[in-house]
Amino acid sequence: MKKYNFDEIVERHNTGCVKYDGREAVFGNPDIIPLWVADMDFKVADVILEDVQKQIEHGILGYPFIQLSVYKSIITWLKDRHQWDIKAHWLTFCPGVVPGLGAAVQAFTKPGDKIIIQPPVYHPFFYAITNNDRVVVENRLIENDGYYTMDYADLEEKLKDASLLILCNPHNPVGRSWSKEELTKLSELCLKYNVLVISDEIHADLNMPSHKHTPTSSLSPEISANTFTFMASSKTFNTAGLSQAFAISSNEEVLKAFNAQAERQFLEKSLLGLVATRAAFEKGEEWRTQLIQYISDNADYAISFLNENLPLIKARKLEATYLLWVDFRGLGLEQDKLVDFLVNKAGIGMNNGKMFGENGRGFMRMNLACPRATLEKALHQLEKAIASNL
Repeated sequence: MKKYNFDEIVERHNTGCVKYDGREAVFGNPDIIPLWVADMDFKVADVILEDVQKQIEHGILGYPFIQLSVYKSIITWLKDRHQWDIKAHWLTFCPGVVPGLGAAVQAFTKPGDKIIIQPPVYHPFFYAITNNDRVVVENRLIENDGYYTMDYADLEEKLKDASLLILCNPHNPVGRSWSKEELTKLSELCLKYNVLVISDEIHADLNMPSHKHTPTSSLSPEISANTFTFMASSKTFNTAGLSQAFAISSNEEVLKAFNAQAERQFLEKSLLGLVATRAAFEKGEEWRTQLIQYISDNADYAISFLNENLPLIKARKLEATYLLWVDFRGLGLEQDKLVDFLVNKAGIGMNNGKMFGENGRGFMRMNLACPRATLEKALHQLEKAIASNL
């Protein structure tokens, strides 16, 4: 078995990447340690790079046709990894989950319709609704000592007047891997009130070793017909720049409506993204397994460091994703002052918790997909800044 080196420091400055080259524009400081935008500081698996390079060396990068092997790679991966049997004709493709979300909102709702989300949640969910003249309805998650659960009583009340629900499964940023029971309860309520579910499952393959992902659509045939699922290999295998995702629905009418909207918006496919998707699902499991363990170890290190050295700052063990939801409320700082402190005193850039919803105030999202040395440096800088300034 090949051993992958996730400790390698890869220089990303001046490579045209948001995470590093966008630091000054976003934080006003080009020298912060970037623990924000959700891509990884790890080299893409060689088995993926080799296939992408082979396509480049062919010399022509024209419009792509989705080969049968791409369909097979997705179908086999979902069967082997998640025990979810899907059919090729359930699949459709788009250049990313976020543009797909926008197209889905337009396909399945009309201006003025109410759409439910569960904050604190991935901020483009808000934009996919408001930018399309729909109305955000918040079914806020319940937080108890850093652990989040769904508020089903509030959800049922709001489903009575909603057209759509956008689910984050696993949840970004709180790191929950929703259980089969939780997903079933939500899905059955949506069926009861005839509310379609869009399930964003881009983090499906980033569950920690002690947790298993349940695709929402796999729960039952009835739930499957009422669920439209987005997935991609890009988050797991660090190929977001190749802009490729896919969607799954067993409901012919729902899929037809989405495809019609995608055509109106010219949501094209990515040649290299399709190549990377197939390579990841056919050959990337060894790399992914080692990645998950590395991220899990980073999470354990970060949480232990906070508990031992900075007890006013709290975080819970991740169930999924590589994004740690960190509670800074113990420092007693207003959100803007907290951001300023982290950037200008600690020299760290994290995602502002408020961007995920008003109930994200006091929190920050920390990206753990970096070499341990980077994480250690960031946490020691945070410890020093608190000792010197608070």
